Amino acid sequence: MIFITAKFSVRAEHADEWPQIAADFTAATRSEPGCLWFDWSRSLEDPTEYVLVEAFRDGDAGVAHVQSAHFKAAQEKLPPYLARTPRVVNTTLDQDDWSLLGEMAVPGDDA
Repeated sequence: MIFITAKFSVRAEHADEWPQIAADFTAATRSEPGCLWFDWSRSLEDPTEYVLVEAFRDGDAGVAHVQSAHFKAAQEKLPPYLARTPRVVNTTLDQDDWSLLGEMAVPGDDA
């Protein structure tokens, strides 16, 4: 899978509305057949920072994502709400779902 984590620094005046601002892009991406997950979280230390954790089935799904109409629309719509260019980590992993964090195993959880 293609695993991506990106940090978005949102302008302070738009930080509370970011989930709604990115909602169309989020919904469209989640509906892509190759999208495994596309999840936003807000930083506990910096209320203007959102972290996006996303994964795609394979390289073809990643290419389809960045070539989609909704990705191109997001390239136009989202930057004016940002304080800086998002930072990203992008890698390919030989797995297709989350692994268990064995160091914090919950007794009886056979996930």
